[in-house]
Parts: sequence; C-alpha cells; structure tokens
Amino acid sequence: MKKLLVYMKGYEKECILGPLFKLLEAGFDLTVPVVTAAIIDYGIANQDRDYITRYGGILVLLAIVGLACSITAQYFAAKAAVGFAARLRHALFAHVESLSFAEIDQVGTSTLITRMTSDINQVQSGVNMALRLFLRSPFIVFGAMVCAFFYDVKAALVFVVVIPLLALVIFGIMGVSMPLYKKVQGALDKVLGSTRENLTGVRVIRAFHREKEEEEEFCAENDFLAKSQLFVGKISALTNPVTYVMINLALVALLWIGGVRIDAGTLSQGQIIALINYLSQILVELVKLANTIVLSNKALACANRIESVMDIQSSLGASALGIDGMQEGRGKGEVVFENVSMRYQGALEPSVEGVTFTAEKGQTIGIIGGTGSGKSTLVHLIPRFYDVSEGCVKVDGKDVRSYGLEELRSKIGIVMQKAVLFKGTIRDNLLWGNENASEEELKEALELSQSMEFVEKKENGIESFVEQGGRNLSGGQRQRLTIARALVRKPEILIFDDSTSALDYATDAKLRNGLKSLPYSPTIFMVSQRTSSIRHADQIIVLEDGEVIGIGTHDELLKSCQVYQEIHQSQYQDEKEREGHKA
Repeated sequence: MKKLLVYMKGYEKECILGPLFKLLEAGFDLTVPVVTAAIIDYGIANQDRDYITRYGGILVLLAIVGLACSITAQYFAAKAAVGFAARLRHALFAHVESLSFAEIDQVGTSTLITRMTSDINQVQSGVNMALRLFLRSPFIVFGAMVCAFFYDVKAALVFVVVIPLLALVIFGIMGVSMPLYKKVQGALDKVLGSTRENLTGVRVIRAFHREKEEEEEFCAENDFLAKSQLFVGKISALTNPVTYVMINLALVALLWIGGVRIDAGTLSQGQIIALINYLSQILVELVKLANTIVLSNKALACANRIESVMDIQSSLGASALGIDGMQEGRGKGEVVFENVSMRYQGALEPSVEGVTFTAEKGQTIGIIGGTGSGKSTLVHLIPRFYDVSEGCVKVDGKDVRSYGLEELRSKIGIVMQKAVLFKGTIRDNLLWGNENASEEELKEALELSQSMEFVEKKENGIESFVEQGGRNLSGGQRQRLTIARALVRKPEILIFDDSTSALDYATDAKLRNGLKSLPYSPTIFMVSQRTSSIRHADQIIVLEDGEVIGIGTHDELLKSCQVYQEIHQSQYQDEKEREGHKA
C-alpha cells in the first residue's frame, strides 16, 4: 500500500482537512453529555425552564455545527479518495500498456480487469472510510474515557477495562479475516476469467454442445466464491455481537457502581447519565471502527494485489518506452534475424530456435508450417511484442531492443491473427492506423484491402457503425478492414499474421496483386497456412517445431523440402477434388 500512496500527491490539503473536521465534530459530540448532565442536575432538578431552554438551544447548536463539520469532512474525504482512485487507475492502465505480451500472458486478462475495476473501487472506499473514521473513532473512545475520569475515577475504571478488551477482539478478527479476503479476491478472479472465457467462446461452446459442462464448471467456481465469502463474512460478523455483549456488560457494571456512588452522594444523576452516554458513544464508535477495519482489510488486500501488478517489470525495459530518437523520413525496412531463439515464460522448450535469415527492402517473405510451429511467435519478435531469448532481430541494421517502442512500431503495420475492431465507425477504425490520414488515403486502403465493395453497399458508407469487436460484420469483412487499417499507416514493414484465412481465393489473389503495386514498396511478412497465398513470395520460410527446415522460393522448396511438398500436395489435392465436384 505504501507504494500506492504516491498517487495521493496533490490531495494533501483534503487529507488534512477531512480528518480535522471529523475531529471537530467529535469534539462537539463529546460536549453533548456535559450539557445533558448540566440540564439534569441544574435545570430539571431546580425546575428552571430558562436554564433548560438555554442549554437545550446549546444542544441544537452543537448538532447543527457538528452536522456541518461532518458534511465538510465527507466532501474532502470523498474528493481525496475519488481523485486517488482515478490517478491509480490511470497509472495502472498505463503500466499494463507498457508490459509486453509475455507479462500480460503471465498475469492474465481477467486478473487485470479485476485489478482495474473491483480492486481499485475497494481501495477507494477504504481510503474514504479511513480519512473519515480512523482518527474520529479512537478520539471519541479515548476522549470519552478521559472525560469519565473527570466525573469519577472508580466509575471510569470500567472504561479502562472494557476498551482494551474491545480492541483485542476487533484486531484479532482483523488479523484472521485479512488473509481470507485475499483468497476471496482470488476466487473472484477465477469467476471473472470463466465468465469472460464463456462469453468470448459462446459460439464454440454451443457448436460442441458443451453448455452443461461449462455451467457445471462455472457453478463450482461460483459456489467456491460464495462459500469463501460466507466464511470470511461469518468471522467478520462476529465483531458486532461480541462488542455489543461486552459493552452491555460494561453498562451493567457502570450502573451498579454508579448507583452505589449516587447513594453515597459522590455522583449526581446527571453525571451518571453522562457516563452512560459516553459508554454508548464508545459502543457506536467501536462498531464504526470495526466496520472501517473490515473495509480497510479488503482495501489493503486489494491494494497489495494492485501493487503486485505495478511491481511487474516490463521485459521491454524502461528505455524502450521513451519516444526519443525518432528518425525523420523512411528507413529501408530491412529485417535481419541472427540465430534467434525465443522461449515463453515457464515453457520447457523454445518456441523458435536458431532462426537466421534476411528480408531485404521490398521483399515478400512467406512463412508457413504446421500448427504450433512458431509462425506467429516469429513475426511477433519484429515489433517486439516478445523479446528474443537468444540472438537478435535487427531492423535497418539496428537491434529492435535499442529502438524506442514508438519509433520501432511506427515503421511497422501488423494485421493480427484475430481480427479486432473497436466500437465506432469504419472511419474511426481506419484512423487507428494513421490519425492524420486523408480521405484519399482511406479510400486507397479500402480498395487495396478489397473492402470498398462491401463498404460502399452500406447505407452510411465509411461512416457506418461498427459494434465492439466487429460483431455486426462477417469474418472476411473484419479481416479486410484490419488489413485496410494497417495499410493506412503506409509502413516500411507490413506483417500479415495468418490474417487472410477468412478470404476466398479470388479476394486473396486480388489483395496480393494490390500489395505488389504499393508505391512505397514495404517489406512484407505473410504468415499463412495456404501455399497459394505465399507461392509468389521472394522467400518462403518453412517452420517445424520452431526450427527452420527450409528457405527458398516456391519452386525450390517443392524440390528440396518434404514438409512444404506435403502441405502443398494436400492443398492441391483438395483444390482438384473441389473442382471435380463442381464439374
């Protein structure tokens, strides 16, 4: 939690004024029993209505001033807590954005979402309560005890005994419940992860009739979360009944001692009423403090979870996040792999091993291989989504690790394996590639990606609305728009990570012909499962189990690489069979 307090900077005034006004309110509350005792001992005892009216007005005034102090304290506490949470959320989001794919894979998407939402909300509530009550409640408790000594020492000894016992119960429950709240938040992560997985994969689940199994798995995780919450809730719920029992026993003791002292003439009736009021205030404040501590336990557990994410150091390095060193003009777009190996965190074997090749400016590099052969991993090393374990990747003769990320990625346009579009218009999505693109450049990108044919048919054309994830578009339309988005950038290096799989052969061929005609001649990396998509590439790299087993042109590989031959022949046979069926 200490590391997160830096985000309170700028709210020092609120952090002081909030508790200060709460202490003023507490001071007025401690004055109320004194005024009440005076009314009983002097006003009521002497039947002095003027005295009662005058001191009754003082009680009303104390209530009004106390309410004003309470509202003011709440305003400052809320301002500080909300501002702190907003800054923390911004910082956490920025930190997550700075992480490489490796760290995001390690932490998990569902965990990051929980940290960003539920955990920060809990911390916000904890800060708010702490600013309002962590000083007020102890001040009332010890202030009431001190005031009791002014009335009668023997009666005040009841306060001396009961307050430490109450503190022992409260802090004991806090010590037990705090680690349990961490487990509850962990169970919440699992439920959120299961929910996200089911929502994103609902079509696959239905296609394989796995609804029942998924429901059972979700119910098991949800039941575990519910049981965990109930268990820790029962422990926390002990606070109120235990404290009430102890306070009531103390009240019985106080009335007994007070009665004896009144008979002896040492205490007045008003004073014993004041002592009972102080004991009642202690009860109320300790219950508030207990609830504050329970909420603070949750907040501290959540703060530690947030802190654990903030402590994750990006494998990209701090220097990579800078924007210095931006070069004017375009580079060559040359890419060199020198004995590159890459191992995912926790993996026993490298996903890519010993890869060496050179892609010169304007060349088209095809990458093919079986599922899990390392094709996507290989191209993800160029924009530095992951860092190499051994060797180096160079762009324009410079190791990618020596570039600032903004400089490096400004050279690259990538179309990911999964087509991702954002909520907004088609224009908004294209401008992700280049926010300063002209109307002509947008149209050119749509035409090159073969998207214009369906965009023009839409009622609003390029201004047509796209739902989150492109749900209102077909798979092929989503892929073509993501290709258009990359083309708008006019990058030096263009990467297609198996991003034409949803396109038919004719559209795929038109796209490849369009790429050849690009005037700025980017270096193109095309990952594909189809030999027809890469057969005209200048170099084709064949991968198997992360190793390069063949490099050459289509014709060369058909003669020298058995794996490439098998892939091509299986697809060629499928094409012949389809043509035979059509005939």
